[in-house]
Amino acid sequence: MPKRDPQKGGFTDVEMGPLIGSPTTQTHERKKRVGDDSSESEPLIVGKTSLADIGKEEPPAGSSKYAKQSTGGSGGKALMSCAMYCFCSVSMVLVNKSLASSYNHLIARDLNVLLVVLQAVVAVIAVEFCKKMKWVDYPSFNMYTARQWAPVNVLFCAMLFTGMASLQYNNVPMVTVFKNITNILVAAGDKYFFGTSVEYLVMVAFGLMLLGAVAAARNDIHVTTAGLFWMCANCVSTAGYILYMKFATKNVQLSKFGMVFYNNLLCIVFLFPVAFFDGEFNLFMVTGAIRTSDYFFKNFFAGFVGFFLNFASLNCVQQTGPSTYAIVGSLNKIPIAILGWFLFKSEITPQTWFFIGVSMAGGFLYSYAKIKASKKKMVS
Repeated sequence: MPKRDPQKGGFTDVEMGPLIGSPTTQTHERKKRVGDDSSESEPLIVGKTSLADIGKEEPPAGSSKYAKQSTGGSGGKALMSCAMYCFCSVSMVLVNKSLASSYNHLIARDLNVLLVVLQAVVAVIAVEFCKKMKWVDYPSFNMYTARQWAPVNVLFCAMLFTGMASLQYNNVPMVTVFKNITNILVAAGDKYFFGTSVEYLVMVAFGLMLLGAVAAARNDIHVTTAGLFWMCANCVSTAGYILYMKFATKNVQLSKFGMVFYNNLLCIVFLFPVAFFDGEFNLFMVTGAIRTSDYFFKNFFAGFVGFFLNFASLNCVQQTGPSTYAIVGSLNKIPIAILGWFLFKSEITPQTWFFIGVSMAGGFLYSYAKIKASKKKMVS
């Protein structure tokens, strides 16, 4: 297996939260090239011809093989790949919102840490099963690699926990628009730490994102200090994870599904003791009202879909190309916001909806600006 470019730091789907090793994902180089503003968790490997080839080779960007596979899919396959990617990303957010907030009346406190652990267990089982079936390939567990990867995983755990907490205290549309702020923090960190330039149109997009998110929060009648804290904490921890991963991958070479494996395995190691000693595990065991088939199914579904999103992202890029993938990543915020509002009966004023739309427009402009910059760079 060829070595990955150490400058390609994988990063998460800032929008989904759980369990894709990393995030809901793309390599840092591809994000700069395409401008995807959905942060899905893991470096996305493009140009594979089958599931069995994932993680075994990575053709150089711009190669004829990549171009052919990115544009060669039929219309039906392209539409299906986009629909599958949207289904996975949208359903992950909605199911985690249900888990984080719909059972509070049955228990004395939240179980956010334990929820992350349960879904991590599902993701580890899923990726190991795929490895046994030879659908994916990554090296077996190595303690030295685990120790090197542990600092990255601390930020990964923080990202997942704060993401679950932000869904508990805020409605889905607000969480969706605040995720855009992560892109601003990542761009600022990229410029400060790695000297990456920021185009003028991208800065305009950032202004719209920030203005819309702040104005929406000011007009949200249900926003709380705790809700704002957890949303901001999630943006900071996600940006930190993305930026630190770019640095860490200079020393630790892991494929996409290697990151899935280590991120979720170490997540269990780090967070299960927290859930146990903090009383979440004991509360879960003594509260029969939440140990239902519905509760277990939602956890299994969220963990599995978080893992399967890797395949859905890969297939979407193969069938449609990275530009379409970036646009779909922006557009799927619309059904997330609308379904989140409808299913959880959130009370949102017309003014708040307007500013949510402003922030989303900034996200669309961001995708357009990055795609435009990518095409300009390829021409030059």
